[in-house]
Amino acid sequence: MSAAGPAVDGHPGDVLVRLRSSLPNLQPAEQRVAHVVISDPASSAHLSITGLAEQAATSVATVARFARKVGFNGYPELRIALAGAAAREDVLGVNGRQPPAELDESASLADIVSSIVHHETRALQETAEHLQLGAAQAAVDAISAASRVDIFGIGASGAVADDFRQKLHRIGRIAFSWNEIHAASTAASLLASGNVAIGISHSGATVDTVEPLTRAHEAGATTIAITNFDGSPLTKSADIVLTTAARETTFRSGATASRTAQLAVVDILFVAIARQNLAASTEALSKTHDAVTGRRLAASRGVDSRGRV
Repeated sequence: MSAAGPAVDGHPGDVLVRLRSSLPNLQPAEQRVAHVVISDPASSAHLSITGLAEQAATSVATVARFARKVGFNGYPELRIALAGAAAREDVLGVNGRQPPAELDESASLADIVSSIVHHETRALQETAEHLQLGAAQAAVDAISAASRVDIFGIGASGAVADDFRQKLHRIGRIAFSWNEIHAASTAASLLASGNVAIGISHSGATVDTVEPLTRAHEAGATTIAITNFDGSPLTKSADIVLTTAARETTFRSGATASRTAQLAVVDILFVAIARQNLAASTEALSKTHDAVTGRRLAASRGVDSRGRV
């Protein structure tokens, strides 16, 4: 089972990813501190410990405890990391500024475009930067050796589960995806050693995903969690944890940023699995491509031999 690493590792931008990932493990007052610094790291970096405590409506002792809990020796070290993260965010902003995570009624269409593209791009970049390659390789090895793979996801994550199932089918893997709790629980209870169960949930707290993964774990299957929050309930029954780094907001809960990050992890796993037996995977992909090519309407649209209309 994965454990969150120290917040001080890596580049300064790590602190924001680590803070978002740590939210489920924080007490309510500590979460208020986290939300203040995540929403505006630049301003927070200039606050005294008393000022930050006031902004978060909590005590100085809570802020100090929060700093230590997320991996720093004290509040001064956290301020330095926040300043570095703010500078990096500014450099990566759109048109010289970082677009706001939240958009009000005064936002223009251009503001919306800039905000969506920026935050989805950052989700991909940060997911790639923080994906633990050892855990990813363990997942690839487990799926490659599995006699059966069951993938659980609800809502937006269910679409990602379906996508992964389809990809695995195309290279000849026996895989199923489940997005209804009764069917998911039934399938999970029948799994055993040699099978793999994958739970996909941005929050890691979706009961209809957590429960079947727990059942699969108890049944003896190797379990994999794909979630944005290390330490969330989904990870408790996971042998392998793969974390994304998407930022969801009020109007983009279950947004394309979280799905994009999840799909990136799924694609990484798929390509790595396919490459383990490249000849067989290439042959399977060719067969499945040929099986549906005849269903296209290209000929009736006047497409030439080079595929041009």
